[in-house]
Amino acid sequence: MDADGPQALCDLCLAQVCSSLDALCSRRADSTMCLSCAPLFPQEMADQLLRKMATKGLLNDTTVGIFRNCKELRLHRASIRCCPVSAEAFRLALCPHRLQELDASWVSGGLTGANIVSGLASNPECRSSLQRLSLTGLHMDFESLVEDGGARVGFSSLHGLRALNLANTDLTDAVLADICTLPQLESLDISCSAVSKLTALLDCKNTLKSLMAHRVRQLDMSPARLLFVLSQLHALRHLDFSEDHFAVDDSDGRDGQETVRQLLEGSAHVLPSLVSLDISGRKRTTEAAVRAFVEARGGLVFLGLLATGASSCDILTSQKNLKVTGEANENQVCEALWRYRDRECFIREALVHLYNLTTDIDKPRPDMLKLVLSGMQSHPASLHVHLVATACMFNLTTQNLAEAMPVSLLSSTVTQLLYAMTSFPNHQQVQKNCLLALCSDYILQDVPFDKYLAAMLVIKWLRSHEDPTLQRMAVAVISILVAKLSTEEMAQLGKDAFIMKQLLAIVQQKAMVGVVDSTLKFALSALWNLTDEMPTAARNFIECQGLELYEEVLETYYTEPSIQQKVLGLLNNIAEVEVLQADLMEEGLLEHILSLLQDSQVEVGVHYFAGGTLAQLASRPEAWTLGDELRSATLKQLHASIMTWTQLEREIVSYRSLRPFCPLLQTWQPSGVQLWAVWAIHLVCCQNPSHYSSMMEKEGVTELLSALAAHPDTHDDIKGLSDGILRMIEQHQNPSFKNHMEPRNS
Repeated sequence: MDADGPQALCDLCLAQVCSSLDALCSRRADSTMCLSCAPLFPQEMADQLLRKMATKGLLNDTTVGIFRNCKELRLHRASIRCCPVSAEAFRLALCPHRLQELDASWVSGGLTGANIVSGLASNPECRSSLQRLSLTGLHMDFESLVEDGGARVGFSSLHGLRALNLANTDLTDAVLADICTLPQLESLDISCSAVSKLTALLDCKNTLKSLMAHRVRQLDMSPARLLFVLSQLHALRHLDFSEDHFAVDDSDGRDGQETVRQLLEGSAHVLPSLVSLDISGRKRTTEAAVRAFVEARGGLVFLGLLATGASSCDILTSQKNLKVTGEANENQVCEALWRYRDRECFIREALVHLYNLTTDIDKPRPDMLKLVLSGMQSHPASLHVHLVATACMFNLTTQNLAEAMPVSLLSSTVTQLLYAMTSFPNHQQVQKNCLLALCSDYILQDVPFDKYLAAMLVIKWLRSHEDPTLQRMAVAVISILVAKLSTEEMAQLGKDAFIMKQLLAIVQQKAMVGVVDSTLKFALSALWNLTDEMPTAARNFIECQGLELYEEVLETYYTEPSIQQKVLGLLNNIAEVEVLQADLMEEGLLEHILSLLQDSQVEVGVHYFAGGTLAQLASRPEAWTLGDELRSATLKQLHASIMTWTQLEREIVSYRSLRPFCPLLQTWQPSGVQLWAVWAIHLVCCQNPSHYSSMMEKEGVTELLSALAAHPDTHDDIKGLSDGILRMIEQHQNPSFKNHMEPRNS
């Protein structure tokens, strides 16, 4: 069982509601949705439904309409983060609720901070009930606000607010002044905003407990004045005055650096309640200053020192209750990845250090993989993050490490790798990292993810890269993936002649020098699987001169049974397609295959596939164009050869379907044709009875075998094998037989 356990029933139910919105809803005159029959939702579940719709990308002006029903769907903690919601939809659907929390960060659709504040303030209940508000990444547009009964509407209208996040906004000094009049304001985030003065904070000095001021680049205050303002915030417990070290060179940010120095080296009477300080990115911080600060404050629980050069300070290791972000050790790096998941500059920095830490890792670390995944998901457009994160993912899942990870985590990881390949198609190193991480037999075989998308992305990568090592990995990945695709996906993939040309080019390249390596074997396996019950792909193979090449390969690799089996396996696939059998009617090719069937030195696996190709072709006398003498000799040799074959222990083939055998099992077929088909069915049923017994019943093979066994003209050799198969199937209907799944051709 997955270490993460099964999904909660509530999550499954909400997911089902999300996927069934069209069926569950009617439409209003304005095309917005309304639940046709809305029960009274438990309040927390209404919040969860909104959040689930948002995270699944389903929330928009149309679907948010269901929350206009304030009686049955009562929202308290609403999240519309990153959703395309307009001002009008927001006003109609969310503002009537008695909200306690609202996260409208990074909302698209033209919704501004002013729209949100005025909309919420229009509900008298919201003015007092709303405690937490996040507007990260929004345009404020406060100039557009209108007077409300003679008073200008602003944040101060929401007098119940305790926590306000305005990071990455165009917050101005005037709006900050309005905010600081809030009587209960405890937490304020003005990171990456346009404020230039913090003097207004003095108006909330007795209530403000947390101030986030990361990368406030337009701040225009002297160190002395800034430190004075900060020192007056008597209730302040958490201060973030970190900086983006990538965006600041040594000549910039000197005032901020000096403020940090004075704070670190100053008296503990300044900000006496402080238990958390983040100065990550302040590059000229000294270990001596850090030591002085820590020694003076016994109650410190967090210190942010990433990219300061001071995280190796010896005093930090002696503080048992102190969490530190930095690069000195694993704990500091992981803490940074967890705390800074929304800050690209610090995620980039932490990932670089994590990569170095995991280069030679030999124990599974799902905790680290989760942190890397979170960083990538938080910064989907960042090339820098994905470049290092994909390399970390490879380190954390390489060798046998992946097998000890929760399957759901690996599934999310692969999905993110595919997203990276899609988002950065022209960045060679990102593509290489993703390919390295994907090239894991366990991941490709046992982890659920979009294998068709993965195959298409790897094929696309092959179009423009010829590096031998990476080419080998790409072909290996494709070989495994194509065997995992559905019939519909295989048919779609088989229409693309490029992949056929690319794989044949690799085969030709290897055959020209007679090389036997994994790249050749994977390419042959991929071609074999691509043409399995896929007439279009088989036609593409022929049109790409594949038959001529394969005839050469059979001759070149006469002593290599593993190569011969894959070549003959594909020829079997072509021979199964009646309209393509004429393309195989080349005397030299068939005589070569017949010689393989007759050669006693050749392995049974080679005999098997040689016999299959000949049996398919000989089963239709009207399609045989090479003379009756050769056909008679082929049929005679088929029967004689099969009777000498020993039962195979190892698996050499698996079938999507047994339908191609049905024409060979007709009572009027020659005994050589019948015998090969019966021997083949007996082989796979012995190796995997659970898989094939139901297939035989469903596809009518059991009935054909019964008729064959009962027919008076059926050869005794065939009757014996047929009876054996039927007994095996009958015995397998006993529930004591154990089910297991079957891989495809490899």
